[in-house]
Amino acid sequence: MIFRRLLFLLAGAVALAVSAGIVVFALMFALYALAQPYVGRPGAAAIVALAAAILIGIIGFVLIRQGRPPPKKPGEGDTIVDRLFDFVKAKPVTAIAGAIAAGILAVRNPGYLGSLARAFVEGRERPARTRRR
Repeated sequence: MIFRRLLFLLAGAVALAVSAGIVVFALMFALYALAQPYVGRPGAAAIVALAAAILIGIIGFVLIRQGRPPPKKPGEGDTIVDRLFDFVKAKPVTAIAGAIAAGILAVRNPGYLGSLARAFVEGRERPARTRRR
């Protein structure tokens, strides 16, 4: 059921992207036909290329703005992933050495790697609540 919904979602996204591409192509062709009598074929092609470059720049600017993480709230703490990335940025040599050591340990004794993965996947059990009467 979920897989089918995912396929329909992807098919809809592809159809939307193709439709948007056709619309942009038609608009660029119309711009070329509009500009050609005034500036000739090379000039009209240059105007279409300039319009496409402006469109790409606007889309890129919007995507960059959307890709930035939201600002942190004053009382919000860092997550483990944020702290890990900060550590890697601050001490890349130490992080590389730690990754190599973890890789060697995992090759020599795969049981450690399996138990570590199992610990992250399973998580901890919640303590049982006792009812007070």
